[in-house]
Amino acid sequence: MSRSLPIPPPRRGRGSRLEIPRSRLRGGVRGREALRSPLRPLAVLALLLVAAAPAARADAPRVLRVSAIPDESPTELLRKFRPLGAYLEKALGMPVRFQPVTDYPAAVEALAGGHLDLVWYGGFTFVQARRRTGNAIPLVQRAEDAAFHSLFITAAGSPIRSLRDLKGKTFAFGSVSSTSGSLMPRYYLLKAGVNPERDLAHVAYSGAHDVTARWVESGKVQAGALNESVWRELVDEKKIDPAKVRVFYTTPPFHDYNWTVRGDLDPALVRKIEAAFLALDPKDPRDRALLDLQRASRFIETRPENYREIEEAAESAGLLKRR
Repeated sequence: MSRSLPIPPPRRGRGSRLEIPRSRLRGGVRGREALRSPLRPLAVLALLLVAAAPAARADAPRVLRVSAIPDESPTELLRKFRPLGAYLEKALGMPVRFQPVTDYPAAVEALAGGHLDLVWYGGFTFVQARRRTGNAIPLVQRAEDAAFHSLFITAAGSPIRSLRDLKGKTFAFGSVSSTSGSLMPRYYLLKAGVNPERDLAHVAYSGAHDVTARWVESGKVQAGALNESVWRELVDEKKIDPAKVRVFYTTPPFHDYNWTVRGDLDPALVRKIEAAFLALDPKDPRDRALLDLQRASRFIETRPENYREIEEAAESAGLLKRR
């Protein structure tokens, strides 16, 4: 395919007026008379409009920019995304690029600033993104995310049996902005009459669910909270020894993770992204492998109303201002 060369923009003189090069005005009286003819001004105007228009960039293909909250290590997030990214490229017919972010707030700001198109959020970060942008759209969630849980863990030989037993103990949340690693654990601690800052001996933030589990296993803290999906993966892959660490409390269910798009993204593209996720078939071995990497049985539709409980929990815990 041939590539059209961009027409250089007209030169500008002082101020904002367009300056026609002197070479176009040469030719004496005859040239000036030609400019006065009824056709020549239209031709000049057409030339100027074409020159002022931005040139098409055939060498800059459109790219879907995707990211995820860093609730696990960067290498683990990228490992899980690569097959999904390849699948989306084929389904959407466009390049897909993963852009890691440094922390949870950065994932919210990047979407709000138009630097990302599709982001894997936890329930709380979605609520923050929705408030920040006013129009962020939650598209799909794993079936498991419609009834998600946080787990409280401690050493196997620990005397801790209930949330109230945590008083006077050292404790680790995940990231401050994590739904299942911070917000909901804090919410249920408060409901049990345990104020983390007042009643716990020390509160730490590990930054990621897998790190929280390792801190408890190593004895760095006496207990911690993380999401059930990561816990199961750590146990299944023998990265945590259940003979050394045990679950002592499971929260009631809540909506959690989802894939969210910018509210001003092309609606046709939004529909294609949603359809691509919903088309993943657990009965297809190739799709099953991809779903397993995402720790999903399948993807289902979701909507903003599903996260009202998360918003209320954040307000009651003092992490969001009440509307």
